[in-house]
Amino acid sequence: MSAVVSLHVGLIVIAQKISAKPEASGLPGTPVLEKLINGLLFWGLLGCLAGLVISGGMWALSAHGGNYHHAGKGKTGFLTSAAGALLIGASPALINFFSEAGTQVK
Repeated sequence: MSAVVSLHVGLIVIAQKISAKPEASGLPGTPVLEKLINGLLFWGLLGCLAGLVISGGMWALSAHGGNYHHAGKGKTGFLTSAAGALLIGASPALINFFSEAGTQVK
């Protein structure tokens, strides 16, 4: 009996159209949360900048000194920091792209 009731309730939910639209003024505190996220993005970029400078210096000094193991680690850190900055900078565009793609699903 409960399976029939839950199936019936499920059909009612499927029959009704549900819509959702992100709204900036939907909840209180949205401007504060936006400022917090902007600050976190800035800190992330500062971390990437520090990693880029430190890893680049390690790469250059180690390659100059003939320590190719540490030069490889410096190169990895340099590229990882650059990729992190790319992802941080592109994150709003990526979120907007996937959100827009999600609205196209029918």
